[in-house]
Formats: sequence, C-alpha cells, structure tokens
Amino acid sequence: MRMRDNLVSRRATFCEALFCLALVAVFLPVKIYPLVFLLALLGYFWDTPVLLRHYWVWSLGVFTGYASLVFLINLPEEGREATNFLKLPINFCYLYFAVGWLAQRDNTRLLRWVDVTLHLVLGLTLLQLLLYHQVAGFRWLGGAPSSAHGSALYQASHYFWGLDDKNMFGARIALLGFVYVLLPVVQKQKLVWWRIGLVWGLAWLSLSRTPMVALLLGIFCLLWAGTTVRWRVVLGALALLAIPFVAEKVVRVDTLMASNDGMGVRLVYWKAFFQHFTAISPLGNGFMSGGDFLGRYADFYHGEPHIHNTFFNCYLDFGIIGLASYALFLFYFYRFCMEKRKNHGFWWVAFLPLLAILMILYSGYDNDIVLYLILVFLLGSSYPVGVDRLRWRIGI
Repeated sequence: MRMRDNLVSRRATFCEALFCLALVAVFLPVKIYPLVFLLALLGYFWDTPVLLRHYWVWSLGVFTGYASLVFLINLPEEGREATNFLKLPINFCYLYFAVGWLAQRDNTRLLRWVDVTLHLVLGLTLLQLLLYHQVAGFRWLGGAPSSAHGSALYQASHYFWGLDDKNMFGARIALLGFVYVLLPVVQKQKLVWWRIGLVWGLAWLSLSRTPMVALLLGIFCLLWAGTTVRWRVVLGALALLAIPFVAEKVVRVDTLMASNDGMGVRLVYWKAFFQHFTAISPLGNGFMSGGDFLGRYADFYHGEPHIHNTFFNCYLDFGIIGLASYALFLFYFYRFCMEKRKNHGFWWVAFLPLLAILMILYSGYDNDIVLYLILVFLLGSSYPVGVDRLRWRIGI
C-alpha cells in the first residue's frame, strides 16, 4: 500500500512538473512545445481516473473533426500549412486532458508552482523587451508613434524569448499576465499592486495595443467587482479622466485609419469580410484561406494568414459548422467552469480579456488561448473566490 501511495505521489509530482514546463516551452525560440504538450497530456491521461465528458468536449470534438475534414479535402502542397494545422489537434487535445486532470484533483501545490513559473516567465519577458529597447536606443519607452514603428522594435537577431511578433507576444503578455494578477486574488483574496504594475509595464514595453486594451478592461472590471459603490464612483471618474491619455497613447486615434496601423489594417480586412461575404462558402473556404481571400478583396494586404478576428476566421476557414461549434465550445466551457465552482464574479472578469483579444487577434486554436483557458479553470476551480471585497497588499 505504501509503495502504491508513493507511486501515485510521484506520478502527480511528475505531471505538475510537466504542467509548468508546458508554460515555459511556449516561450522558447525553439518550437518544442508540441512535443512537451504531447508528453504532458500522456501524463495527465495516466493520472486521470475518469475521462471528462461535457457539452464543451463534444463541441470541441465537432470543431476539430470538421476542421480536419476540411483540411484533408483541400490538402495543401506546402508542408508549412500542414505543420500549422497540427497545432490544432495538439492544442485542443492538451486542453481536454489538462482540464480533465485538473478537475479531479487537489491543485493547491500546483498553484504555488505555477506562481513561481510565472515569476520566471515574466522576468525573462522583461529582459527580452529591455534588450529590444536597448538596441533601439530606448527612444520608444514613451510609446511608438505608429504600429509599424512598434513592429520594427522586434529584431530577429536579438530574439531569445517569447515571440518575435509584436501583437502575438503582446497578447501572450496580456493573458498570462492577467493570470499572474489573479493568482493572489484566488489564493489570498488580495490584489497585489506591484503585480498589476509589472504586467502593465510589460504590456507598455511591448508597444502593442492589444495587451494594453485587454489588461485595462480586465483590471478595471476586477477593481469594479472588488470595490464598494463609493469606490466605483471614483473608478468611473478616473476612467473618464484617463480617456484622453488612452486615446492618444494607447489607441493612437490620430493614426487609427492609416494603412500602416494595425487597427486600420483590421478595419480594412473586416470591411472586405462583410462586403464580400457571399464569396465565402457556407462550408468554409479551407484551412488558412484568409491570405487568398484578403489578397483578392481587401483594399490592401500585408501578408497575414488570417483576418484578425477569431470568429470571422472560423467562418472563413470552416464555415457555419466551424463557427457554430467553436462558439458553442466557448459557451459550454464557461458553463462548465460555473458548474465546477460558482465563482460568478471571478469567471466573468477572467473571460472578458480573452473575449476582447479574440475579437482582434488569433485564429482560434493558438496555444495562448488553450493555456489561458486551462489556467483560468485552475484558478477559479481551486478555491471559492469572492471578488466582491478585495484588499490591496504591497509585497510578495
């Protein structure tokens, strides 16, 4: 019996180590994370007594199955597209087995390990961003004048951590950074101000508006949910006062419609999507068909493989079935989280930044989305979280 208990304990420790390793692997410049995900999901399967069944699982299965069918029917000649497609089943299988594993165990120790891992990950992220800015002579610490200038900061020759794409790296900072902010909320019912400052600083240094907007939304909603009516009035007043700064420095409204501005590009792509909606087959145009569609119908095209909106991208690639099954997956996953632990305030605060980013980025099956959903489920299901009265704390 003692030997069996030791085996179970070591197996759990091994799986927890793989869970943290998976968080680190997505930041490495050598793309080994698919192998780490596969190894980890085998460990979760080994350590899970009963496989998970829920509506979100079936919806995700329909999306994955239909996407695979569309891919096989229109099999691309280039190996690059096949490699890109592989991340869809790998990422979603990792999501399924990780959530099923987390849902049936005590995750107290794992939360501490995740906290340490995020310390390391965000610390190296800070070093990477500072290196980029040092090479640029620190001339953009106050913000980039345009999206193109921000993208120019990311020099491949100085890339050692994270991603060499401004928007994708910024989105990852926003999602994992918000998890970093939520950790003490879950564990100790406290808001730690320096964590918010660190994550906001990383988002600012990334020169990407995506993380800044998502973090502003998430942190504002967290503060709103965690304060009294009197403080909500103060928050509302501060939000109104901050509008000019946000409009000029974050949103950059003066260049919003420029052809070299990220948001201007998105608006042009979305206009093409609606104006030429009938050119999209109800069954989908095929995997990674965004480039061909935008090259044909957009007023200008900068070479992106997708349309900068998860839901538009799902319809463009996989049609009505893909869009409906993906939307149902998100809806039922949220319901599943609520059923696991009725932390109403926590769940809506945690899901809002993700939805905001999905509206302006991602293809729908990226590893950042998968990791965020897993981490949010880990946090929200581990403790009863009451965000209605949060205390501020200075320190670790």
